[in-house]
Amino acid sequence: MTARQDGPGTGTGPDSGFLVRIAAGPADTEACFAVRKEVFVVEQRVSEDIEYDGRDAWALQLLAIRADGVPLGTARLLYGPEAADRTGGDPSVGSLGRLAVVAAARGRGIGVALVRAVEDAARERGLTVVDLHAQSHALGFYERLGYAAYGPEFQDAGIAHRSMRRTLP
Repeated sequence: MTARQDGPGTGTGPDSGFLVRIAAGPADTEACFAVRKEVFVVEQRVSEDIEYDGRDAWALQLLAIRADGVPLGTARLLYGPEAADRTGGDPSVGSLGRLAVVAAARGRGIGVALVRAVEDAARERGLTVVDLHAQSHALGFYERLGYAAYGPEFQDAGIAHRSMRRTLP
């Protein structure tokens, strides 16, 4: 996967640039976990037992880092037989999840870049659809990226969510 860097209007500059890449090795994985802990466990008070669900060992992790290597955001892609419970068993569907951007880096296009990088990775793996479970307050963010909500609202980790889907162009 080609790394993505932010462009004009999304926070470019000597100390605001960032790069999104597939996590490679234990240090990158730990950086992804650190972002998730800051956002989900500390900020949103999700239990660590729920946040770290055992899927990380085989999930594709993506990491957004500042030009100096500081982690800013993360997302993961679940696909294949291990993700059948999230994809309805459809091998053409991937599941985007654990999208998190640290509070200090929000509003700079990092979340958008992570979603697009997940979609690129999904395409590279032959997937044609990406599903996700969006926190209800974030529906507008995903809708602007082409995702459509379906099904009723549900609770996950005590937070209201909706299922969303996008067929990849």
